[in-house]
Amino acid sequence: MNNYILVHGSFGNPFVNFIPYLRGEIEKRNFEVYTPDFPTGVGYQNYTNWSRLLKCYLDAGILNENTTIFAHSIAPVFVCKFLIENKVKVKRLVFVCGFNNYLGIDEDYDAVNKTMYLDNLEDIKNYCNDIICFYTKNDPYVKYEVEKDFADLISTKQVVIEDGGHLNSESGYTEFKELLEFI
Repeated sequence: MNNYILVHGSFGNPFVNFIPYLRGEIEKRNFEVYTPDFPTGVGYQNYTNWSRLLKCYLDAGILNENTTIFAHSIAPVFVCKFLIENKVKVKRLVFVCGFNNYLGIDEDYDAVNKTMYLDNLEDIKNYCNDIICFYTKNDPYVKYEVEKDFADLISTKQVVIEDGGHLNSESGYTEFKELLEFI
């Protein structure tokens, strides 16, 4: 049976941005949906800690070839790294404002994000054949070119939103109807 995992970004949690809205829409369709609360903050958010939590879903048989993962901000590259390292195939990946190997947001973001990056990003294509990337032309945190490069490297479909900011609640994205077609 299809299931869904929604992964928040740096300094986030499953109760902000569009995640509660998306969770509610998935539940209305009677699908299983999981919204892990990954550790955040300098000293807590890193690849090792996040992968320990996601590994619980893998070990429980929840994360599998029937899983669609929605991920925001730093989470897309984290998900790619995890799937590649653990050789896990999934049904679909829907990434929002994804990026890789980008530093310069600020000292705290750089500190928590840098362990997530990887050099073999394209290998994710071996673990998923349906990768959708949403990004914007005016993200205040990550340059357009960085998000576009990420999408160009791995996506099967790209959706560019002209004036969406970081596609988070700060930019007005407590709802995100465009994601619903990928449930």
